Amino acid sequence: MKFSVFQISRRGGREKNEDRMGYCYTRESGLFVLADGMGGHPEGEVAAQLALQTISALYQKEAKPIVADVNEFLSVALMAAHHQIIRYASEKGMLDTPRTTLVAAIVQGSSATWVHCGDSRLYVARGNELLTRTRDHSYLEQQSGSGVVRLDRINRNILFTCLGSPTKPVFDITGPVALQQGDKILLCSDGLWGSMTDTEIVRDLSAKPVSEAVPDLVEAALRNGGEHSDNVTVIALEWETPDTFESTRGISTDSIMDGVFASTIQAGVLDTMVEDLDDAAIERSIAEINEAIRRSAARKT
Repeated sequence: MKFSVFQISRRGGREKNEDRMGYCYTRESGLFVLADGMGGHPEGEVAAQLALQTISALYQKEAKPIVADVNEFLSVALMAAHHQIIRYASEKGMLDTPRTTLVAAIVQGSSATWVHCGDSRLYVARGNELLTRTRDHSYLEQQSGSGVVRLDRINRNILFTCLGSPTKPVFDITGPVALQQGDKILLCSDGLWGSMTDTEIVRDLSAKPVSEAVPDLVEAALRNGGEHSDNVTVIALEWETPDTFESTRGISTDSIMDGVFASTIQAGVLDTMVEDLDDAAIERSIAEINEAIRRSAARKT
């Protein structure tokens, strides 16, 4: 695989930045994850970091060097992250649980598959056009899809699902979507799309290499948001980067050996100390993934 990738997170006018993002890759597979800890609930940054750590740990165990069933993996990994957050709140005796949105994509072969829960988004741009984007799990987005919108009665920040809530998360999986050389995939928190239109995001993303486009997008969102701007977090990649590969922070996995795993997702970036992940819970999730893969294979035969 060859791709260029760039990530950045900036605190806007908020007291702290509860967004988290990162990516991992093997020789033949890449995982890109972004989570936005939710305000109004305690320790949103913990929920976001736990989500990243859990999914990254599961990916490291499953990508050998590819994930055999990407759709099943994303489904089980998201639920494992949700249960880790619930477990953390229970062990701390918290009256309210930390909560986070999540969007995660796996790119392998020549296609991408992604999962999302909440209003952190994924955009796919091809050329200067928007190929597709995720649809937020918010009342505003759902009603706009139905053609009946009462903007005076709906706050865009009201979500009906997230990770860490007492109810089972609602999530959507999309893919696999075939990629072409030069396609760009952008994952972002609502701090970006809340201050810029889809047209502006795709236009600016398409105009430059991701190493230049991403910082410019983030700065534009912060300017548009003003002194009360939300935190803005973005991770974007360009697939099979064309001729400028070496000069655009390109990553080539061709020389990586089987069993080698690289990751930018670290456990030490929290503002608050978080205990190590529960190995037993991770092993249970892996067993669930393997069972789901076995059932899927049985259905195909």
